[in-house]
This record gives sequence, structure tokens and C-alpha cells, in this order.
Amino acid sequence: MTEQRPFDVVIWGASGFTGRLVADYMLKQYGVNGAVRWAIAGRNQAKLEQIRARLGDAAREIAILIADGHDLNSLQTLARQTRVVCSTVGPYALYGSLLVAACVETGTDYCDLTGEVQWMRKMIDAHQTAAEASGARIVHTCGFDSIPSDMGVFYIQKIMRERHGVVSPQIKYRTATFKGGVSGGTIASLMNVLVEAQRDPTIRKIIGNPYALNPADERRGPDRNEPFKPMFDRDFGLWTAPFFMASVNTRVVRRTNALLGYAYGRDFRYDEAMAMGKGALGYAKALSVSAAFGGVVAAGAFAPTRSLLNRILPESGAGPNEAAREAGMFKILLWGKHPTDASKNVRGSVSGDRDPGYGATAKMLAESAVCLAKDEIAVGGGFWTPASALGESLLQRLQTNAGLSFSS
Repeated sequence: MTEQRPFDVVIWGASGFTGRLVADYMLKQYGVNGAVRWAIAGRNQAKLEQIRARLGDAAREIAILIADGHDLNSLQTLARQTRVVCSTVGPYALYGSLLVAACVETGTDYCDLTGEVQWMRKMIDAHQTAAEASGARIVHTCGFDSIPSDMGVFYIQKIMRERHGVVSPQIKYRTATFKGGVSGGTIASLMNVLVEAQRDPTIRKIIGNPYALNPADERRGPDRNEPFKPMFDRDFGLWTAPFFMASVNTRVVRRTNALLGYAYGRDFRYDEAMAMGKGALGYAKALSVSAAFGGVVAAGAFAPTRSLLNRILPESGAGPNEAAREAGMFKILLWGKHPTDASKNVRGSVSGDRDPGYGATAKMLAESAVCLAKDEIAVGGGFWTPASALGESLLQRLQTNAGLSFSS
């Protein structure tokens, strides 16, 4: 993007729970009208003014932009005022399509928090050619879905190349510590996916394909979907259970590989699971989590039980208080296989200093938006993943500013 626009970043949906956290982070990290020019936006002026007031005296000069999320022309007017639109409004399949279309049409970069595979696929299929023409760089999954996964694999491959001059043909991701509540927005998105899949068999086919997000003629490969049962992982020496975000994260990582010209190899394999521990206790935990996971998925597939789940699971737009967010954290273990010598396998980790669903996610999204707006990004228009578009620049930002640590 070469033309001057009033703002570098506009936070769309700043009156929502996650949007408020992103705005708060932006204020603390970048101030107002400094190196990063940013604004908050939504459809309700009064709510946005309340959010600005809650942020304190330092926030008085934050600009407020108003747009109608159901009107393409209104969203195009919004998009033309900024280099990047940072969207926090989900479920994106219900509320996000027109905004993506507006950014594509106006050549505006865009990032969001979605983990909705069927919607991302729809957006890619509908707008990839137009985004390439306009120069709009669209980057989905810039929160806990799926930055630790995507950037974690990017990091392990970087270490493997630096140490041994090769890439890893297989990487494993195991959640070791996960302290913090599940995002209500994530739950709402999951439930909407289940509703759509129940109504439309083509969507069931999309979400069932491990390579659903790859380019159109490359949606196949060696990986299969993760099992819904306890598994013993010999490389980590412990029992594992299904990880509820694996069906999103793994597809993002595979798309990254494809977009990077198969930099990880055409036979690259990747999977995710939750680390449950060793021995009989580890197996018992893995069995319990696997059963609970399968039960939630099964219950969510049917309207009566889905309604019950909606009453007991966290609501979209709600979240933990500041103390709970700051007490949260996560740590993910990574294992990268050397192609010929097991003594050269790479072990690493990704950790964050806030609860993954809100505190850490808000920082990851904000830094992704600033990275798109301010850094020298080599890619042109199109639909990208965090690692394929932002790569080394985002890796450094996450560690310097966002409380993430990548180590090996």
C-alpha cells in the first residue's frame, strides 16, 4: 500500500470484550498518535465512547470511527481510512464476510482471530484473485488460534536449518500448561461451525479435510486427522489426549507450508495433542479428557444438547477479569524430527505470560496488525497465514512486546 491513509490500524469491534483488550494493549504499548496511528471502530458511537472513557485520560485523543457491519459501502469507507483493519467481531461466518470483502476491494490489509475453517475456506475461494489484484493482505488466525502453532513450527524449522542445514519432515505440538478460561468467542464459533456442518454436507467435507485450507489444487497430503482417543507418544514419553484447537491449527500450518513453496517439504507431517503425563495417571487423565472432548463434540452436533451446552459454556463477549487474565499462562512443547539422525532432533517450546484465550490473544492480534502496518513485509496481496506473511518480523515482535517466548 503506497497511498497515505489517516490511520495505520483500526480496531473493528472495540466495544466487545476482546476488542477492549486489544485497545488497552495498543494504548499501553504505542500510546496515541505516535509511531502507530490507530483508532477504534464499531457501529455504536455511545459504546465506543464508553470504552474510550474507561481507558483513562491518556485515551481521550483516540479517534472513533462508525460503520455499519451489514453495509458494504459503509465498511469500504471505513477500510479506506486505514492501512490495516484488525477485526475482533465473531463468529466471523456470521459477522465477518462483508468486512473482508470491503478490505479486499479497497486494498486494505486485514487480520483477525478466527478459527472457523469453513469460513476461511469460503473467503479464500471467493476473494483470493481479487486480493492479489488489489494488494490486500488478509491474515486470519492471529490469536491463540493459531500463532503459537504456526509461529512455533516456523521457529523450529528455523532452528533446524541453523543447526543442521536441513528442514524437519515432522513436527509435533503438545500443550504442557494451559491456565486460563476458554474464550466465549471460540465456543460461539465452534457451535456455529457445528450448526453449519449439520445443515450442509459440503461444509462437513471441508472441515473433515486435513488440507482444507491449502491452495485449490493442493488439498491433499500425508497427514490424517488426529484421533479422538488417548495415545501414547514415544517421542515425548507420555500419554496424550485430543486438543480441541488442533482441527484449526494443523490446517493453518499446512497452508503455511504450501504458501512458502513447501519450504518444510511436500511430505511434511504435523499434529497436535494435549500432554497428559506418564504412567497410569497420565493414561487416566488422557482417557478422561478424550471422553469429555468427544462428548462435547457429540452434544454440539444436535440442537437440543447444543442448546444445553450454550447455557453452561462461556458466552461470547464475556471473559475473565484482569487478575484472572494476568494469572493465566500457557506452555507448548514442540518436537522436530531430523530427517536422518535422531540425535539431532530439535526440542523447543512456546510460552505466553497471560491466559491464552484473552490476555495473550489480544497482544498477539495487536502485534500482528502493527506488523502488517509498519514492517517491511515481502508478500503481496492475497490470503496468508501469520508465518507465511509476517515470519521473522512477527517472531521478533511477539518476543519483544507480547510476552511470548520461543526457546529450544
